[in-house]
Amino acid sequence: MCATPIGNLEDLTPRVRTALGTCDLVACEDTRRTGQLLHLLGIDVRMTSIEAHREESAIPDLVRRLEAGAHICLATDAGMPVVSDPGGATVRAAIAAGIDVEVLPGADAVTTALVASGLPSDRFAFIGFLPRAVGAIGRTLDEADSWGVTLIAFESPNRLPSTLALLAERTPERRVAVCRELTKLHEEIARGTAAELAQRFATAPKGEIVLVLEPLAAADVAPAAIEAALAELRERGFGAKDAARLVAGLTGRSTRDLYRP
Repeated sequence: MCATPIGNLEDLTPRVRTALGTCDLVACEDTRRTGQLLHLLGIDVRMTSIEAHREESAIPDLVRRLEAGAHICLATDAGMPVVSDPGGATVRAAIAAGIDVEVLPGADAVTTALVASGLPSDRFAFIGFLPRAVGAIGRTLDEADSWGVTLIAFESPNRLPSTLALLAERTPERRVAVCRELTKLHEEIARGTAAELAQRFATAPKGEIVLVLEPLAAADVAPAAIEAALAELRERGFGAKDAARLVAGLTGRSTRDLYRP
């Protein structure tokens, strides 16, 4: 499993360079993108695509080759495979077949954005790509905000203005970082409140976006998120008192106030 640069070619590690140059096959998300990387490295090796819609069908052949002794590198377009990218099904199939899976670390947009944001990093959650619909984003945040940790998410540049507007409407003073084009020539780290950044990005920027959101204090957790957490616990078989006690422990609210008989 080979982490590839998220923008700057010099972030490729020597281990990954060696692995790509000595393997029998590179399984990749996009053969054109990986082909460009291999060309820049002066590496000539066979490639096969495992993009999202092809990965399952490619697995039997990959496992057969591995069992025959082939060394295969798996890489996606940028960053670490499996993290909001293809590769997970292949890893699971290899593990099930008793094949060694070695991960070669490297560039990673998630932790790069977290550190650059300046927001608390002792506890955080990566929630992947935000949903397309504004209502779905709100529901996702209702759940994730109840965890009380820094949140990291990928977002489309075209949807960034509406997402920031939603954040500004929900919690205008919440600290947010918009990390754009990480490690690339036009890298930008914009930090401020949700309200400030909604104004700054009123029109869609260019490039790839990572959002980092400050953890909400218990008092700031949306009531809808609390009700959703209580309902989910009840659906999973928790009694009313136990559900109230668990949510109270996470939010700092009174167990009595959260009790729903």
